[in-house]
Amino acid sequence: MPTTVVTDSTAYLPEGFADRHRISVVPLHVAVDGRSVLDGVDFGSAELATALGEHRRVTTSRPTPGELAEVYRSVLDGGATSVVSVHLSRELSGTWEAARLAAEEVDPTRIRVVDSRATGMGLGFAVLSACAASEAGESAEAVEAAAAGVAKRLRAYFCVETLDHLRRGGRITATAALVGTALAVKPVLHVEDGRIVPLEKVRTMSRAIGRLVDLAALAAGHGPVGLAVHHLAAPERAAELATRLDERIPGSSGCLISEVGAVIGAHTGPGVLGVVVLPGDV
Repeated sequence: MPTTVVTDSTAYLPEGFADRHRISVVPLHVAVDGRSVLDGVDFGSAELATALGEHRRVTTSRPTPGELAEVYRSVLDGGATSVVSVHLSRELSGTWEAARLAAEEVDPTRIRVVDSRATGMGLGFAVLSACAASEAGESAEAVEAAAAGVAKRLRAYFCVETLDHLRRGGRITATAALVGTALAVKPVLHVEDGRIVPLEKVRTMSRAIGRLVDLAALAAGHGPVGLAVHHLAAPERAAELATRLDERIPGSSGCLISEVGAVIGAHTGPGVLGVVVLPGDV
């Protein structure tokens, strides 16, 4: 059995992909008014949008090292020769550190942990690349390198209705949050070295969408490119953004659209729009 790929629930993979390719997905934890649920298992996008609309307190936390260790043992006992575990940015979550601790506990010689330096389909593209290398019969080292190589090429941009959710979750500083409040502008942000960083501000969501298209086109270049659009409770805007990206970027073979889950959505809030760009494709 080739190297098995493990990831977490913030990788918004194409529908059915994880099952078809035997990727183990470890859920992060979500707490709604103190009640614990699992991201993507018993609490998803619709439930999150409802909870936020009712002004309920939603917090998130990493999987425990023990939960990850249990998955690693199961995979190795099932016949896998090695594991490559690819996770969201260590700057955004303790999941990577929990995976590292679990690998040390189970068998550090057979488990490799990769920081995707992203989340959403940024992480998802790294997982897809690792999976392709594994199915091609590549070594564990090559599977790890495939995921890490994607992480270096990724670009991610997004806009939010308000920075309050990012500020409350500690993903952006209070000072940075002021960028979007004084003049009621729509902030455009990007992921830089695994961190969420304000990029610029625009007056309306329509202009923000235009900037996302411009930024994605610049990052894509002129060759083949992987594209994904994320949203929470904004399907029409997401469809508009995906259409404009496909029209603007000739190297696109089709833009994936997916709604973010509870963990990412809790920190961005309803109305978020994001685009992930992978120059060179997977």
